Amino acid sequence: MIHIQNELTPAALLPRIGKLWTASASKIRALEEAWEPAAGAPVFTVKGRYTSRGWTEWTQGFQFGAAILQYDATGEQWFLEQGRKRTVDLMAPHITHVGVHDHGFNNVSTYGNLLRLMDEGRIPANEWERNFYVLALQCTGAVQAARWSSIRGGGGYIYSFNGPHSLFVDTIRSLRALAVSHKLGHVLMGENDQKISLLDRLIDHARATAEYNVFYGTGRDSYDTLAGRTVHEIVFNRNDGNARCPSSQQGYSPFTTWTRGLAWAMLGFAEQLEFFAATGVEAPAFMLRAAKATCDFYIEQTPTCGVPYWDTGAPGLAHMGDYRNRPAEPFNDFEPVDSSAAAIGAQGLLRLGKLTGESKYIAAGLTVANTIFDEPYLSTDPSHQGLLLHSVYHRPNGWDHIPEGRKVPCGESCMWGDYHARELALYIQRLAESKPYLTFWS
Repeated sequence: MIHIQNELTPAALLPRIGKLWTASASKIRALEEAWEPAAGAPVFTVKGRYTSRGWTEWTQGFQFGAAILQYDATGEQWFLEQGRKRTVDLMAPHITHVGVHDHGFNNVSTYGNLLRLMDEGRIPANEWERNFYVLALQCTGAVQAARWSSIRGGGGYIYSFNGPHSLFVDTIRSLRALAVSHKLGHVLMGENDQKISLLDRLIDHARATAEYNVFYGTGRDSYDTLAGRTVHEIVFNRNDGNARCPSSQQGYSPFTTWTRGLAWAMLGFAEQLEFFAATGVEAPAFMLRAAKATCDFYIEQTPTCGVPYWDTGAPGLAHMGDYRNRPAEPFNDFEPVDSSAAAIGAQGLLRLGKLTGESKYIAAGLTVANTIFDEPYLSTDPSHQGLLLHSVYHRPNGWDHIPEGRKVPCGESCMWGDYHARELALYIQRLAESKPYLTFWS
């Protein structure tokens, strides 16, 4: 389990955060100079160079959002202008993309960050520019909410790009699109001019995720022995709306925990709890239960340094002895680690701790951040376009690069890992400097 460093404070991490922003600046510039928009959005690196992977276009918002976060942290104007220009020029198709469940990733990371900066007074107020961001965010939440499948007995979920039968755990973090759109006064208009509440759909989707994608050690199946385990996908029978079975697209199996999916649940539930608290609406009890279960599971099942292996049931772990009671080994011969899960999960731990006042979550989140904001995870090599090393995209499909002489993927980066490392750094930096608390909806 994680060896929590209780003495860590946000201020203690500032030297490492400063080092991260220095490395980040050169990498954003290098990628911008080398990247051709016609090639598709960059997804992950191969031999240190970002490449595209045609599956779904879910990473472009992280690319341009990274520049906006860089400006937020450092005040360097070039990054604001670059992020703003790329958002205006290239992000419009993502607003009306009816084929994905990733609106909260693409559009809140771009339009949302820009609106937040304007509302915080960090960039000059401009009525037309603000209206542009508001309209984009209103639309993206409604388009995502329209990907709806009903569940027998009531409620439903935003279905994944796999189709109407598919509930992904990832989408809990993408619910921020619905939250922002609702806060901006928007609704989804249905047949016969029916006004569909985005907040109601947010709650229903979160409830389905908490009920079906998160396990609580209650014996739901033969492997449900530990509270907080998650499954990537739940498959529903669309003829009657019944849940049929767990599945996994990117994990090892339906009965093991893909750790990036776990991290999405940790952060997604914690962030929604914060949203409800800030808007004065009582959060459903299932959200806190799911947030605490997943965060506790992460602490208990992750190696001492706070960086997990890509799946808690990956078969090669059986050859690694007592791997949870020593730091993760990114250069081992059996199973890859996933630093992107650490970057996502750390923010979930911190936000949950801040909300509940439980210091163990805050200390655990700072422990994870302290690890990934330094070598061997932080990339300071100017020839490598990635920022956070040792991430994994799709291990079952074999998409991740295995360097010559190695047996498992290592040494590469991904767009969501780099973005969430920056977002985590900005979050902690603001705490350390007593700046406004970082949220997606302000």
